Amino acid sequence: MAQKLSLIADIGGTNARFALVENDSVNAIEPKVYPCADYPTIVDAIQAYLQSVDFERPEKAAIAIATPVTSDRIRMTNHTWDFSIKEVSDALGFNQLKVLNDYTALALALSQLTDEHYVKIGGGEQQPAQVKAVLGPGTGLGVSGAVPVNNSWVPLEGEGGHVTYGALNDEETKVIQLIQQKIDHVSAEVLVSGPGLSLIYQVLSELQGNNNQVLKPHEVTHKALDQADPIAIQALSMLCGVLGTVAGNLALTLGARGGVFIGGGVIPGVVNFFEQSSFRERFEDHGRFTQYLSEIPTYVINSAYPALIGASVSLKSEYQSIGVNSND
Repeated sequence: MAQKLSLIADIGGTNARFALVENDSVNAIEPKVYPCADYPTIVDAIQAYLQSVDFERPEKAAIAIATPVTSDRIRMTNHTWDFSIKEVSDALGFNQLKVLNDYTALALALSQLTDEHYVKIGGGEQQPAQVKAVLGPGTGLGVSGAVPVNNSWVPLEGEGGHVTYGALNDEETKVIQLIQQKIDHVSAEVLVSGPGLSLIYQVLSELQGNNNQVLKPHEVTHKALDQADPIAIQALSMLCGVLGTVAGNLALTLGARGGVFIGGGVIPGVVNFFEQSSFRERFEDHGRFTQYLSEIPTYVINSAYPALIGASVSLKSEYQSIGVNSND
């Protein structure tokens, strides 16, 4: 008898990734990517995916989503979708629908990934059975961690991307002061994200007397990688440096001697640039705890669908309490 399949999803502010998975497996079947903006509701997007695959309709689903998950009501931070978990479950005919934060899912995925899924940045050695941290810029800045408990890993459910960020040098001070004229709260996410990269580029242009210089994130990265625009290089360099400081702060907060892992949509596409940036120097540069951080390794995740893997892990019985369930 064929295994029953479950739907798994990773929904960010820009794209929704869907796949199917067999029970007790983490191997995604028929993964596909859909632009969120093309669908009025999450139900429409899921229906489009299910209609595109030639499999029996799943009875169970797990959705990793880029927003806080604290109750049945889900309101996306960087997109317009707003829905009830139970109502979505009923509309799609699921027996069970679990929703969890996308970086909580990414933390769950860490135990399933191997060395081939990472690019190591800088020194340090991973310590076994020690806390791992994960963060990454995409449409927003996701942050989580995985804590070893007995023979499993407990993921953290938080919103660390929204911590306040303070400038560390004159260049950042000038940029942040100008941003504060536009935005009340300069969080880490305001700077370290796709939109943050565009904002940094815009502000650096203004500081050099070029107003109305607005580029999309991928345009900034392309110009930086092609060495075609000094301001683009400066903007991407600043994002990498700020990410280093934020990652170092996270490693100190969690005691992440198991390593710090970077995901998201921005950094995996610029790994060579990232390796040459100030990221690792800024990661370690924390005064009396520079030596402590120099011993912690940092990695870029280069697996295609890591949050989908985490969503599938979340369906296992030992993670029943993670996220919000339509049956709760």
